[in-house]
Amino acid sequence: MRRTLLRTVGLLGVLGLLLYQPLAAQDTFELEVYPYATAHRGEWELEAYVNHLSRGTKVFDGSVAPTDDQWRFAAQVTRGMSDHWEVGGYVLGARVPGYGLEYAGWRARTRVRAPAGWRLPVNLGLAVEIEWARPLFSESARTLELVPIIERRIAGAQLILNPTIERDMAGPDNGAWEFEPRARLAFPVGEVTMGFEYHGGWSEQVHQFYPTVDFELPGHVELHLGVGFGATTSGDRLVFKTRFEIGDL
Repeated sequence: MRRTLLRTVGLLGVLGLLLYQPLAAQDTFELEVYPYATAHRGEWELEAYVNHLSRGTKVFDGSVAPTDDQWRFAAQVTRGMSDHWEVGGYVLGARVPGYGLEYAGWRARTRVRAPAGWRLPVNLGLAVEIEWARPLFSESARTLELVPIIERRIAGAQLILNPTIERDMAGPDNGAWEFEPRARLAFPVGEVTMGFEYHGGWSEQVHQFYPTVDFELPGHVELHLGVGFGATTSGDRLVFKTRFEIGDL
């Protein structure tokens, strides 16, 4: 497993450099396509996100600091309220060149899913999230996000669609809506799960692509790795992302 992990990390790094193009990440604290599954009733889940904006913006955008060489962190706790409903909260932080370690804000989220007994042709869910952010990281102090979840298994592969819409609730774009779709295609390869993700922002014509790999480790621990590159000339140019998840607590 260790040898497979090292080979995969190296492969992702090389792929990210070879496919390097300018990149803009819509949310570089928590780069995830939300799945249909929720935490079970009474179950706790812990997740940690560590992302490196290797090549980012160079100048301030209003109050927002340049992202070049930032490390961004998110710590999440989730509780299953029923077998179809969970709630969670995040604390956000970052290491910003010239500022050091900074508290970035916090988020609260609830997520529900349709019971399997409904026998729908696709698995359906919905996440609702609100964020409070500091001016150094967003010109909108409050943001509302609605994330429909559509999931389907096709010939052993998992396809997930998140046609996300986001609304600024403060700042210069107060009241504005943004369409930020996300998608993921994943399939097992031996002991790991390989994936390919899309993260977009239509108003700024942002189109990002992430090859990913997931490892199931002992103790109900999942490790997720990915490298992001883009097809447009906006924002961050190269992002390395990781997620650690501990479930069944």
